[in-house]
Amino acid sequence: MNKYFNLLIVLVLFCLMTSCQKGKEYYVFTSFHEPANEGLRYLYSEDGIHWDSISGTWLKPEIGRQQLMRDPSMVRTPDGIFHLVWTTSWKGDLGFGYASSTDLIHWSEQKMIPVMEHEPTTVNVWAPEIFYDDEKEQFMVVWASCVPGRFARGIEEENNNHRLYYITTKDFKTISETKILYDPGFSSIDATIVKRASKDYVMVLKDNTRSNRNLKIAFASSPYGPYSPASKAFTQPFVEGPTVEKVGKDYLIYFDVYKKKIYGAVKTRDFINFTNETQTVKVPKGHKHGTICKVPKKIIERLIESKK
Repeated sequence: MNKYFNLLIVLVLFCLMTSCQKGKEYYVFTSFHEPANEGLRYLYSEDGIHWDSISGTWLKPEIGRQQLMRDPSMVRTPDGIFHLVWTTSWKGDLGFGYASSTDLIHWSEQKMIPVMEHEPTTVNVWAPEIFYDDEKEQFMVVWASCVPGRFARGIEEENNNHRLYYITTKDFKTISETKILYDPGFSSIDATIVKRASKDYVMVLKDNTRSNRNLKIAFASSPYGPYSPASKAFTQPFVEGPTVEKVGKDYLIYFDVYKKKIYGAVKTRDFINFTNETQTVKVPKGHKHGTICKVPKKIIERLIESKK
């Protein structure tokens, strides 16, 4: 009897270990290298703190006036499909790039999503950030555009006076009307949205006025707003491209300290109080800002193996 009981215990433990192994996920950080014409890159991490590069590029940009791959932002939906959006040009494009994948290796045909074609004087479409609304089962994409003469200029020139816009879509074929998401009263770019709970959303954004160039916070009960006034800055000047991940009970906000050519990070639980984690996180040199999401371990293993 003891013999069969011991065998049963071994089988149960084996099944549990196998199940845990199959369900293990890594963090993936989408990235690009300057001058942003080579294509999509990846970093990966087991703990969300220490990052390693996956060699090579995985999606060469083919659309837009300058055919760039900047600010790659990605989410994975419950059906296992990855959805990617990115900045295609510094100036002149009236939309952002979109593609999808099931394995992060093979990507669909690239599409331009023409979200500002109704505003022909638009200077740019920068840093599209994709957010999946699991309650409405639809995508929301937020970006920054400058439409000269549309808003009070402040200290910025007309061609550098950005505001945050958004669209929604379920399939990137039928796109909603473009709407203003946030006008904080100053030029703002690089917004990312975090859902903490139902009716509890946080937006991290960059104050792009010349004297600041830092990150601030706004709160809302819906991802579509209205958002609170922007907080005081919680970073040093000259940072951009924030992305947020949850590690345990804490949120880590990564950002590109572009003048120093390093990555910075802060830790928070309430998005009010922050501790500097820049000396703790490890991000390989040359990495530029994208977003972080969870990916099954087997996908990471295939990516690494395919480059050997």
